[in-house]
Amino acid sequence: MPDRGNIPATPSSLWKYADFLPVGIDNAVSLGEGCTPIVNVEGFGHKPIRVKDESRNPTWSFKDRLATVAVSWARMIGAPAIATSSTGNAGAAAAAYAARAGIPCIVLTYKGAAGAIVAQMRSYGAMVLTVPEMQDRWTILSQAIEEFGWFPTSPFFGPAVGSNPIGIEGYKTLAYEIAEQSNWNVPDWCVLPVCYGDALFGMWKGFDEMIRWGWIDACPRLVAAEVSGSLSAAADQNLDMPPAVSRNSKSIANSIDVTRGTFQAHEALKRSHGCAIALDDTALVDAKNKLARTSGLSVETSSAAAFAAIDVLASRNIIGPEDNVLAVLTASGLKDYGTSGTDRLEALEVDPSLSSVLGALSNAYGFHV
Repeated sequence: MPDRGNIPATPSSLWKYADFLPVGIDNAVSLGEGCTPIVNVEGFGHKPIRVKDESRNPTWSFKDRLATVAVSWARMIGAPAIATSSTGNAGAAAAAYAARAGIPCIVLTYKGAAGAIVAQMRSYGAMVLTVPEMQDRWTILSQAIEEFGWFPTSPFFGPAVGSNPIGIEGYKTLAYEIAEQSNWNVPDWCVLPVCYGDALFGMWKGFDEMIRWGWIDACPRLVAAEVSGSLSAAADQNLDMPPAVSRNSKSIANSIDVTRGTFQAHEALKRSHGCAIALDDTALVDAKNKLARTSGLSVETSSAAAFAAIDVLASRNIIGPEDNVLAVLTASGLKDYGTSGTDRLEALEVDPSLSSVLGALSNAYGFHV
């Protein structure tokens, strides 16, 4: 059995846990990802919430945990290119780590992708291509992977079963870090936004390993904050496979806007005695704005889902007032400022005089001296 006392202090990245990953540290393609802080916030229907701030990763999202492991494996096996289907964070992370590894990166996206993240992908040298419909990405990727041996870091066929399983191993380090940073007393609840559930499943796997190793006594109850309601429907209807749940319109939360959850996400919820919470755009925007204005944390709209879900669970008395609750903040607010449905906050122009400044502060912001 591994001994938690033997976890090295260095490197200051998730690769300190390399012994539990499919790639050794000697083959790691790293930008210093992981070892992100836990901070406390208040104001979400509960006593202080602990927040695992994944916006501190190199490309400002938790997807770096998947990308560093997946790209490390790809370089180790001599893959000719990294290929991914992404509307945002996964593509940016794949592009950054491919650049670090010196491997070409192809990203297939669609016109609804957030402009800021597309620019981020391009900045790393990725070859970013837009296709007319979201499902077209998988059709093309499947053909290229079979014909040219490109290494996929994302889903590339449906129904989706999540991203590359090698990469998903990187998400186990979220669980390891949360346990270690909590002095091995894990939270009662861990809440995170969910698209295909890669991080949800990876975290469950990490907690499950630590239970079997004797490092911790129990797994936190995991909560999937979603927009489609697919995982919620699977639980309500006692289904093994989450159903597709269509929406009348797309969610503003691009990063988690899919109509169907995955088997392994549903399984992680069942095995952890967790649950899924479906949220609308209004709840996401309200949570995003409240978090920024009260806690100084600017999050991607998708990330706000975790905090909105905590509000819902607390209001239903599912999360108790004394429960230890941790939310995973998955990505920085810089990712989607100005996208459809979110406010693009501009600065006001004033004359170069104190009276003009005071007038603007009073009229526009309600601030009086």
